[in-house]
Amino acid sequence: MPIDFVEVKSMEIKLVGVTKRFAKFEALSRVDLEIKDGELFTLLGPSGCGKTTTLRLIAGFYIPNEGKIYFGGNEVQDIPTSKRNIGMVFQNYALWPHMTVFKNVAYGLQFKQVPKSDWPKVVNEALNKVGLVGYESRYPGQLSGGQQQRVALARALALNPDVLLLDEPLSNLDAKIRGSVRAEIRKLQQALGITTVYVTHDQEEALTLSDRIGIMNEGKLVQVGNPHELYEKPVTKFVADFIGTNNLIDGTVKSSADGWISVETRVGMMTGRSNRDCKSGDKCTVAVRPENVHVVEASSHTGFDNVLDGKVSFVSYLGNALRYEIEHPGSLMTKVDIKDPLEHKELAWGTDVKVGFPKTAALIIPE
Repeated sequence: MPIDFVEVKSMEIKLVGVTKRFAKFEALSRVDLEIKDGELFTLLGPSGCGKTTTLRLIAGFYIPNEGKIYFGGNEVQDIPTSKRNIGMVFQNYALWPHMTVFKNVAYGLQFKQVPKSDWPKVVNEALNKVGLVGYESRYPGQLSGGQQQRVALARALALNPDVLLLDEPLSNLDAKIRGSVRAEIRKLQQALGITTVYVTHDQEEALTLSDRIGIMNEGKLVQVGNPHELYEKPVTKFVADFIGTNNLIDGTVKSSADGWISVETRVGMMTGRSNRDCKSGDKCTVAVRPENVHVVEASSHTGFDNVLDGKVSFVSYLGNALRYEIEHPGSLMTKVDIKDPLEHKELAWGTDVKVGFPKTAALIIPE
């Protein structure tokens, strides 16, 4: 008899109050999360934050100590992995080195009790999706890292899963190949419309791939949003610091009027906006992205709402940008990115400067 898979009305995944402990260590703490039908949702965060634990709970490798997990409205937290109809792609690919590409891709079909006569058709369709038709007789050792990753993806897709789970699938590839493979994964996911949960610690990868992202830290889900929301409207200092590069300046709210907030910092008053309630006396952080900061020599006029005096302490040429590190009084360091280095006269180390940015670019994040 074929395995009795969980029947799902849609591909929505829902976690309600999910907690996972290992002995006395709480790896996940009361996580509530909804992943929409057909979206690519990424769990992002530093090592040890709980993102892989969350993925393994969705996969059924772990059982939660508390809470419930739903696939399409059906509880699955007590249902074994083999009956959840998932496809899983691992960080290390988990390919059998002694098996050909064909046998690796067909490996899961025997457990799903697909008739052997159907294997060539199913394998060919899966390899066609990842662009590897013609590689059936090769062994993993004869393939590049990117090709091995695509074989692992084909093996997962051959099972016709309701949910696709990817655990840091590109971390073993070099930067250039990683960029091309992640584009392939995204295009394939959009074409298939399969609900996908993707785990990574690479913020660029998350921003590039995802419909939505869940930022995790110390076993908790800190913020969920699309890439634009997380980059432009982080709700905590941790998220502001983790997503992209940010200049973070601690201060105290002094006043608020017409949506603009004045903050006293150790380098002077600053004005910005906030997506949370702020009141006088609140401790806060002023966050401003390097690409929104301008730098001129000290004798020049900036014309911006927020201006800081400083000195060039480091200059680095990044090819598509020039990055300055500016040292200010009170041991504050800010970064400034010049996006058109060919049109900019480079400032020498030690040059006295002013950095300025508009109040629209300053996000006030209360503690």
